[in-house]
Amino acid sequence: MASNSISVLNALDNARTQWYHVTAIVIAGMGFFTDAYDLFCISTVSKLLGRLYYYNPTTGKPGKLPHSINNLVIGVALVGTLAGQLVFGYLGDKLGRKKVYGITLILMVICAICSGLSLGSSPKAVMGTLCFFRFWLGFGIGGDYPLSATIMSEYANKKTRGAFIAAVFAMQGVGIVFAGLVSMIMSKIFLDFYAGPSFSSDPVFSTEPEADYVWRIILMLGALPGLLTYYWRMKMPETGRYTALIEGNAKQAAADMGKVLDIEIQADQDKLSQFNSANEYKLFSHEFFRRHGRHLIGTMTTWFLLDIAFYSQNLTQKDIFPTMGLTNKPENVSALREMFETSRAMFVIALLGTFPGYWFTVAFIEKIGRFYIQLVGFFMMSVFMLIMGVKYDYLRNTNHKWTFAALYGLTFFFANFGPNSTTFVLPAELFPTRLRSTCHAFSAASGKAGAMIGAFGIQYFTQDGDVGKIKKAMMLLSFTNILGFFFTFLVTETKGRSLEEISGEDGGYDEPPQCVENTIYKACSNHHHICSVLPRLPLQQQLSRHLHVN
Repeated sequence: MASNSISVLNALDNARTQWYHVTAIVIAGMGFFTDAYDLFCISTVSKLLGRLYYYNPTTGKPGKLPHSINNLVIGVALVGTLAGQLVFGYLGDKLGRKKVYGITLILMVICAICSGLSLGSSPKAVMGTLCFFRFWLGFGIGGDYPLSATIMSEYANKKTRGAFIAAVFAMQGVGIVFAGLVSMIMSKIFLDFYAGPSFSSDPVFSTEPEADYVWRIILMLGALPGLLTYYWRMKMPETGRYTALIEGNAKQAAADMGKVLDIEIQADQDKLSQFNSANEYKLFSHEFFRRHGRHLIGTMTTWFLLDIAFYSQNLTQKDIFPTMGLTNKPENVSALREMFETSRAMFVIALLGTFPGYWFTVAFIEKIGRFYIQLVGFFMMSVFMLIMGVKYDYLRNTNHKWTFAALYGLTFFFANFGPNSTTFVLPAELFPTRLRSTCHAFSAASGKAGAMIGAFGIQYFTQDGDVGKIKKAMMLLSFTNILGFFFTFLVTETKGRSLEEISGEDGGYDEPPQCVENTIYKACSNHHHICSVLPRLPLQQQLSRHLHVN
């Protein structure tokens, strides 16, 4: 009895693409929009905070966040995200996707708003408040990783599932673009009304007092997408797979999915009981590791290696932005002008280099497949980073700015039309329903551990701007991408197959394989040893395998 003989699963796998799928992509993608928006706008906000709260007249330079404070402001959200992924990923399997899905959104909305508040006016109070709420903002964002991926994979049909999950993740690209756009617009508006002189002209008044409103408004606006989609997120029913396969309520699953898909679905409660009885192994069991251990190692290592490189790519920004003429030296501009120029540069790079890669994945993932997109992405990132590492002195010269920009942009492009997207998609497809959210959480948390190495380790190594260190770092990142290329061989292609077929849930409970009469007997008669070792598969799959061997 294959999984597609259970009507609700068959209906989901073969449903035509509907407007409901599009709304689900937008609703599920808001967490990634907020994630990217917060991560990228904090880069410009941190520059403004340095000029507002850490100006030291004795240095003769604009204020700048101390390295320890800057790492804390940026890194605390990564720590929160990792923790949130593990907690909410586990709860998603135990309590249900929908029950905890609303909690993550509420947490993101509240903490995005509170990130713009301060319990005091001293640098210590401002940074303390910001870091506290950024941790919990990251905690909520972390929960959205496994939940959104799992929900989308369980709603989608098998023909377009990869594209739908990739589209959810592509909202990260939209968030990156909007982070630059909103920061650019807000700083420009305040510049038009309150523009100050450059730092070299007037060190004190070059930091406009009104700039203290700008960073708060930008961070608070990160709550808007979540507020707009909260109602629709709460209206989403529990996924049919969770209701049927975990709660064991086939009737409710059929009713819920029947409304969503606008069709009538049979309950099949008796078939469901037989299905569940064959898939009762636990996460930390020998049976799980026999079936899925290789895939879990594959998804965790590739995401870990990818994020080391992905979160280290901004180490070249301080050279590429001035080389391209997108930014001036901080001494030559005011605080708001510096924020505007940095935001504009980020917006241009995101729009031309980062953003397209996400949607190339959406367009081609069902044609090329997850496996090959990930392989090619890792390989191309390795090549481009190696070239930048070897030729960094040559590239940072203004005479070669277009070559530098092309290599930088292509690295981002193949990260997103590559492992940055596929490492999100694959864990949502490879594992059984009862453990899908938890396994995705493990994979995502492994990625965030890699992000911390990139954000803290690599950045700390290159923080003095030494060109020799940057070259070594780029070559090291090239090597981590090659490692990701080889670890990709631990995962398998998933396109075009049902979730139950991929995870093996549909083949673990049938009658023992046996040589049956007529054609099947003839296919088996010369290969009786095969029958004795075949796993317990549905009849149709037994025949297919026998004929393939024969």
